[in-house]
Amino acid sequence: MSSTFDLVQAVEQKKQVTCTYQGYHRELCVHVVGWKNGREQALALQFAGESSSGLQPGGSWRCLVLDEVSNVSLRDGPWHTRNDHSQPQTCVDHKAAEVAY
Repeated sequence: MSSTFDLVQAVEQKKQVTCTYQGYHRELCVHVVGWKNGREQALALQFAGESSSGLQPGGSWRCLVLDEVSNVSLRDGPWHTRNDHSQPQTCVDHKAAEVAY
């Protein structure tokens, strides 16, 4: 199963995602999956795990290039989101899936 398919499923079912991205273990809630400039990408809120830049209290928004994502696993758990973004997302231009609120 591809990580793109896994992430679309995570969006549709509001599942938490664990994965490896750029060498770091990440725990995410994926909000949008799609393409930008022909590359598969996802916008996610990282709420736990590791990051070179650290995490803000309540989690940090991440734009992930999906060909750099590995070891994807979905799990049940609380859905994490933030409403503090001041501009529309620019991570994904053409959406394959987006969280329904």
